[in-house]
Amino acid sequence: MRSTFFFKIIIFLCLISCSKPQPPVRPHIIPIPNEFSMNEGVFVLDNKVSLHADEDLVAVAEFFNKYLKEKLGYSLKLRDKSSTKTINFIRDTQIENDEGYELIIDSSSITIKAKTKKGAFYAFQTLRQFFPPSMENSMLLNSEISLQNAVIKDAPRFVYRGMHLDVSRHFFSVAFIKKYIDLLSQLKMNTFHWHLTDDQGWRIEIKKYPKLQEVAAFREETLIGHYNDFPQQFDGKKYGGFYTQEEVKDIVQYAAERYITVIPEIEMPGHAQAAIAAYPELGCTRKNINVATKWGVFEDIYCPTEETFTFLENVLDEVMPLFPGKYIHIGGDEAPKTRWKACEHCQELIQKENLEDEHGLQSYFIARMEKYINSKGKEIIGWDEILEGGLAPNATVMSWRGVNGAVEAAKSGHNVILTPTSHCYFDYYQSDNANEPLAIGGYLPLEKVYSFNPIPKELTKAQEKYVLGAQGNVWTEYITSPEHVEYMAFPRAIAMAEVTWSNPFKRDYQDFAYRLSHFHKRLDAQNVNYANHLYEIEGEIVKKDQQMVFDLQTIIRDKTIRYTTDETSPIISSSIYTQPIPIEKSTILKAAVFDEKEKLGRDFTLTFNSHKAVGATISLQPKPSKAYAGSGKEGLINGISGSDTRYGDKEWLGFLGKDVTIIIEFDNPTEINTISTRFYNANGQWIYAPKEIGISYVNAEDDRTLHQINQLQQKDSTLIPHTFQLNGITTKYIEIFIPNYGTIPEGRQGAGNKAWTFLDEIIVR
Repeated sequence: MRSTFFFKIIIFLCLISCSKPQPPVRPHIIPIPNEFSMNEGVFVLDNKVSLHADEDLVAVAEFFNKYLKEKLGYSLKLRDKSSTKTINFIRDTQIENDEGYELIIDSSSITIKAKTKKGAFYAFQTLRQFFPPSMENSMLLNSEISLQNAVIKDAPRFVYRGMHLDVSRHFFSVAFIKKYIDLLSQLKMNTFHWHLTDDQGWRIEIKKYPKLQEVAAFREETLIGHYNDFPQQFDGKKYGGFYTQEEVKDIVQYAAERYITVIPEIEMPGHAQAAIAAYPELGCTRKNINVATKWGVFEDIYCPTEETFTFLENVLDEVMPLFPGKYIHIGGDEAPKTRWKACEHCQELIQKENLEDEHGLQSYFIARMEKYINSKGKEIIGWDEILEGGLAPNATVMSWRGVNGAVEAAKSGHNVILTPTSHCYFDYYQSDNANEPLAIGGYLPLEKVYSFNPIPKELTKAQEKYVLGAQGNVWTEYITSPEHVEYMAFPRAIAMAEVTWSNPFKRDYQDFAYRLSHFHKRLDAQNVNYANHLYEIEGEIVKKDQQMVFDLQTIIRDKTIRYTTDETSPIISSSIYTQPIPIEKSTILKAAVFDEKEKLGRDFTLTFNSHKAVGATISLQPKPSKAYAGSGKEGLINGISGSDTRYGDKEWLGFLGKDVTIIIEFDNPTEINTISTRFYNANGQWIYAPKEIGISYVNAEDDRTLHQINQLQQKDSTLIPHTFQLNGITTKYIEIFIPNYGTIPEGRQGAGNKAWTFLDEIIVR
């Protein structure tokens, strides 16, 4: 009895303390609104406030009230005439943009004006950011909340604001899919692209074809580690799962309540190995195969027979009613033509339909499926490979291999969605830190996502209207858990939300980072395992006034950087960084960001290895790819080597299908014994070490030009080093020539495309 009494006292005291008005939160709105002003005073939200809504916006008002009930423990009374304070949802047809809104907070009322329910919902999501972050985990039961008086007028830049999730490589629960959708809705995103089928698993129930659930949904084992590891290893464990149609309906409805459209992706004609494993008659060889157990591109694709088209039409007949949105994504990417070239039926079909080649056959395949989908009142989206051989008449193109596909499609009058690997692939590494979880490769930091402009500069004003928007992609070959998905997606998805919503002239990365540091508290309250790289240090070695120096920066400017070059000295008691640090010899620098005495980010380490080319003059032809420009040409001789496990950091330079020429010039004749470098060799990512490498130089002793060409050993390793032994020659310059590997051979990933060359530090001793 006594324990019960004391428990009641504690609850009573808690309720008294909770009833005190919470101080107003200074809002740091994400995505940044078009117009935003804060005013004197606050609106105090309590259970005496009355809720009013025009008929068209009642659903949003009810959603808002349900949110208050979950977070505060009370909901608002509807149209309570005795109340002196009101929250009003008003339909305003004068607002031009269907997703636009106005939010006015003053001391006696909160007014939301919108033309549509969508606009009103986005106003609610903005208002939500006026609440204390702790409210997100229901820790403010029965509290009064003070909301800062403000006026906001806002509308999105693009009509398509999307995030993707691949559930074929790794499968995620219904509960997590809903959490993912919740987070997207808070960012005012309106599209969830759900990648449901691929070589490694079929994830949606199709009642007419039960083997898709029994066979295609499960693989016998899964690759451990990276595809490029030698040798490859597997876990020996059966893996899989699928969503029932009832679960799909539940998720789609859940998304609709948050004004998010779900677009399913049913891959064709490629990425079909799982389906063919269940029904071998769908492939050209008609032989039994297994669901893929590793990642990549596979040669077994749908054979364009009547049997296949009937299968796909029947599948879509079950899929399309589950998704009320207008789009069905049919993939269309990475479909090797090997089987089609050897298939008698395919070759006869090419002749019969007067097609030019297998690319024309793919266009025929896509156009035929599009016609069927159009007949059901839907439209198709496809990856930019659907442009090959001619674009289907009404297709929308999702441009992923850069922006060229988007430019070509828009110039032809087709709608496009931008999702290039350079800015939108969130399965890429997002930090140089060696402790980052395993990823497919590449390097896409938050700032680069934020810098993205979805309107290609090649388009005219008239053609820009075909750009619907942009999308972030989360491919899950190396993402095995919900926590890992969150880490890879957030906060890059938050940057993408602002890219697609906000006026580009309003966007500033420094300001975004500051607002994001506050938004993190909301993610914390919702138990989101986001990646926090705001307090990491960006460091490089540059030449300043003929002196090599360490140059350090951090995104959040009001913090302190401390550093040391003494390996035995702790960073916390070391020097405060105020200006670039001169370098005299090989040095290991360690640094970290501090807020007074508290360390905020992870330690930063930069290892400088002095050699004779550091600080020399370098020229490079051609320029590296914009996506893999590293630290530029100077990065090849800055004394910093690239990662042993990643090709996408700031030190590796990538060149697509190009021969590379490098000239290094010294101030004075220099004695050279060795020239060393190394190449990345990740064939799964289309990266191949060259077959040979050449150098030339003028020997200062006799003024002769000498040449040397060495063959590189092709071996199963991700790193291919090479050293020229020059035995003490003296020269003022060296020229290095690196031929591209050439075309990727048949049977390999990317077959028929030019290979990438990735080059690391050139060390001269």
